[in-house]
Amino acid sequence: MAISSMRNLFKERKIPFLFSFFLLLIFVTFLLISNSQKSPVFIATDISQHHSETPISSNPIVSQTQLNPITKDSNPSEDFGLNDTKNDELGVENFDWKLCKGPVAVDYIPCLDNSEAIKALKSRRHMEHRERHCPDPSPRCLIPLPDGYKLPVPWPKSRDMIWYNNVPHPKLVEYKKDQNWVVKSGDYLVFPGGGTQFKDGVTNYIESIQKTFPEIDWGKHIRVILDVGCGVASFGGYLLDKNVITMSLAPKDEHEAQIQFALERGIPATLSVIGTQKLAFPDNAYDMIHCARCRVHWDGDGGKPLMELNRILRPGGFFVWSATPVYRDDERDKKVWKAMVALTEAICWKVVKKTFFDSAGVGLVIYQKPVSSSCYENRRESNPPLCDQNNRSNSSWYASLDSCLVPLPTSSSGNTYKWPAPWPQRLNNKPERLSQKTDNEDIFDEDTKHWAALVSDVYLGGLSINWSSVRNVMDMNAGYGGFASAIIDRPLWVMNVVPISEPDTLSIIFDRGLIGIYHDWCESFNTYPRTYDLLHSSFLFGNLTQRCDVVEVVVEMDRIVRPGGYILVQDTMPMLNKLSSILQSLHWSVNLQQEQFLVAKKGFWRPHDKVRK
Repeated sequence: MAISSMRNLFKERKIPFLFSFFLLLIFVTFLLISNSQKSPVFIATDISQHHSETPISSNPIVSQTQLNPITKDSNPSEDFGLNDTKNDELGVENFDWKLCKGPVAVDYIPCLDNSEAIKALKSRRHMEHRERHCPDPSPRCLIPLPDGYKLPVPWPKSRDMIWYNNVPHPKLVEYKKDQNWVVKSGDYLVFPGGGTQFKDGVTNYIESIQKTFPEIDWGKHIRVILDVGCGVASFGGYLLDKNVITMSLAPKDEHEAQIQFALERGIPATLSVIGTQKLAFPDNAYDMIHCARCRVHWDGDGGKPLMELNRILRPGGFFVWSATPVYRDDERDKKVWKAMVALTEAICWKVVKKTFFDSAGVGLVIYQKPVSSSCYENRRESNPPLCDQNNRSNSSWYASLDSCLVPLPTSSSGNTYKWPAPWPQRLNNKPERLSQKTDNEDIFDEDTKHWAALVSDVYLGGLSINWSSVRNVMDMNAGYGGFASAIIDRPLWVMNVVPISEPDTLSIIFDRGLIGIYHDWCESFNTYPRTYDLLHSSFLFGNLTQRCDVVEVVVEMDRIVRPGGYILVQDTMPMLNKLSSILQSLHWSVNLQQEQFLVAKKGFWRPHDKVRK
């Protein structure tokens, strides 16, 4: 009937032919659009985030669906305009995300806040309760934001002041008010550069060390430092002006949030303790180790804490110890000093300088580690003994502290250990330790060239990352540190992570004048939530997902990255699609490019269930 009427209309020419053709074209187009929405083809969804400054990509390889902006107080289902069915159509798995619960939820560090494991410890004598105790299985809850959280103060202003609401911990303000560690000023926490031993300010303290012992030569001879018991990391923060990069280290203890302060300021730092296990660093890594009233009993447990410093200190490197036993004469301090003299002599450290700063009323001693094992062999007593390298594990991951001295390395020709070239030449010089393995020098050269080209041609210019907002960076599988080397001229720093399941290249990274740490990405990283602006990985996930669940790894990445921060992943398309699905469910903006790169940006979205105190 309808077809007959249509024919009559055409015969009677009541509807012009062109107009009829136009109606038919609209109808066909409508059918095609409807079918395309049911297509299983992956669509990368660009979820515009609160405070977003630039789009994630200007040239995506997949289509983007623009959705409504998310604000911190939005209802996710309303803002996304998506119900569960539409999420399935976008290739997004359905995840029932929940907030972490409990009094420490906002600052939750899974492997350091495992209260059940800590309560079950038989002893806390050697700081066992400050060591890693990871929950199994790994948590999948999301970290809530502190009330009033804001995008961090940008570098370099952040070195001196941060938002109080981002790290709302006032204990140190009161506890250290006479030492100028940190002061609350309106909406900010301000760091005046003071400290227990920095009574004339940290800048004067740094200058006084070099005047006392000019061989230190900040930023040339001495490039990589470990600051043990770092407080709020002002020592490391101000050494950045000298081209020195300092790993500030402290446990999560009663000095509330000191490492969180450091990272919020944009200063390199990590949570750890010298307890019963080795620090997650290689042998012979640091040019200098510094301790200013760091509250470590170096002669305790048979001297194991100091022998751990000896293990990670580079041959010919320095230990700067500023503490009351160096310059006070009361009975307790004299007893500690006597024990320290005996222990340092036993491990062949020599005193190169001992001094007292009259204006500040503090003193320090500078020790130097030997460059060869000859002193070890010529000691009257072999106590502590030399380690048996045949029965000693090279790994420092969950390894007990040594009670022996590690024999010192020699050059490839059998000569005494050679100190790296002055900075910045050492960054691109071939490290001496490279020659210990076949073909490593060629691989190192190719790796350096590869990252220089990739960072210049793709990362800085082609991915629409707002690099001016990036300060704290982590390379999740750093290799030889090529990514960090290629980006060295930007005002940022990189934590180079060498996974324990990958080839051990961390000593090469330190030889280049960079910093890094060992880690297993099947577990939580030793850092506070919201402490990094960008996480980078290159073909990490293929091997990793054979050992652990990728969802748990992404949840850990979400914990570490600040709102407004990025994830930059190079991997296979199947893996990138999987990561995209999880990240979209977390309301990150996600974009894929060139069939090998994923860039995702974190917003302020959190699930809406209330956090129980």
